[in-house]
Amino acid sequence: MATIPEQQSSHESYHEKGGQNTVTLDERRRAALEVIDNAPFSWFHVKVCLVASVGFFTDAYDIFAINIAATMLGYVYGHTTQTHQSLGVKVATPVGNLVGQLVFGWLADLVGHGIELMIMITATFAQALAGPGPSIWRFVMGVGVGGDYPLSAIISSEFAATRSRGRLMTAVFSAQGWGQFAAALIGIIVVQAYKTETLNAPFPCVVPVDYMWRLVIGLGCIPGVLALYFRLTIPETPRFTMDVERNVAQAAADITDVMNPKSHAGDEDVPVQHVSAPKATRADFAAYFSQWKNLKVLIGTSYSWFALDIAFYGLGLKQLDHLNRNQLGSPTGNKTSSLYVYQNLYNTCVGNLILSVAGLIPGYYASFLLIDSWGRKPIQLMGFSVLTVLFIIMGLYISPLRLCERVCVPVLPHQLFPNFGPNTTTFVIPGEAFPTRYRSTGFGISAATGKLGAVISQVGFAQLINIGGTNKFVQHM
Repeated sequence: MATIPEQQSSHESYHEKGGQNTVTLDERRRAALEVIDNAPFSWFHVKVCLVASVGFFTDAYDIFAINIAATMLGYVYGHTTQTHQSLGVKVATPVGNLVGQLVFGWLADLVGHGIELMIMITATFAQALAGPGPSIWRFVMGVGVGGDYPLSAIISSEFAATRSRGRLMTAVFSAQGWGQFAAALIGIIVVQAYKTETLNAPFPCVVPVDYMWRLVIGLGCIPGVLALYFRLTIPETPRFTMDVERNVAQAAADITDVMNPKSHAGDEDVPVQHVSAPKATRADFAAYFSQWKNLKVLIGTSYSWFALDIAFYGLGLKQLDHLNRNQLGSPTGNKTSSLYVYQNLYNTCVGNLILSVAGLIPGYYASFLLIDSWGRKPIQLMGFSVLTVLFIIMGLYISPLRLCERVCVPVLPHQLFPNFGPNTTTFVIPGEAFPTRYRSTGFGISAATGKLGAVISQVGFAQLINIGGTNKFVQHM
């Protein structure tokens, strides 16, 4: 996919005299952007990647930790409503994501860095102290996580050089896989730490399991605090300073400081030199997206994310069921025994770990290797095409595939090809395809549309799953 050219930031010339040369601010802007776009890979790019990745790692940990905590909550707060509790807690997060992506995506285009990480840290800590209804705090945390989505993407996109932008953004997005891996690993450690207490407690082992889910959720605060600290060390992107704050001189000074810190100490008294750039207003937003060439990009990025998340989240609900059904770690013995509780929790954590290592993480790095050479569109089309074929085969449920199902069904279609395909490209493309003044807003709208798909799939599957009896409709899903 070709790089989207930046919007012209001025229709007038603001002249700055320098010796015998007269240089317009527009020319300074273009020259400054060339420095960023053609910059060799440096330690600063590594720093940007790490800072944005820590935020996204935290997002993923907080989102996927609930796959483990929901099972624990069922034991602590009652079996008769376990399905509804699990659905409520799980859906609260993507609903919050949707709100956060829209609100903070819009705010980031107005004021730059927001308070999303502080919201996420506070809500995560509050969940760990909550009573029977942590769903409200899951929603608040989801707002913070949703707000961090566009900011992590835009930070990596606008600081990256053109030839490595796709890889830098994919490296940031791959932190999602490591966040899920960490949640599963922490879950295993916590369950093992409370093994003796669980086996000695009367069913349903309320006290030790209550400690477990609070630890699994609460430990998500630690990467959040690290992310907040490092996020504050990153300046606003030069593109934001030039095209939104319209201060070309400050942006040029920031670029010099960033690209060659030893030769520039950062002058706080840089004179403000404003360029006449289009401002982000309701009228300008309507005028920009009323043009079909711009609107179709927003529709394309939004629907692609929506279509992906319908399948990704909906089918993802039953991944562990596939693992258990195919004897990859099903609990044994009396379902009302303490041993069964321990085995069920342990296997849930191991199942999440397997899915991360076997499909999620390899898929990200396959995209990382090819995204800047093969391109965004080919990877996205390939991913959707392969998923379509695999889902058709799974839907037909051809009997000779039973043997392959033990590994292929839970891993390949649900994890590998979404990440070596549309799950990565739907994150990368919106971070490049819109002008600076609407880049975060456009990304937020696209991501929020995806989360709408996630909510629809989770609620819809929950309504279908028990048609004809408990889990009787699974085989038709």
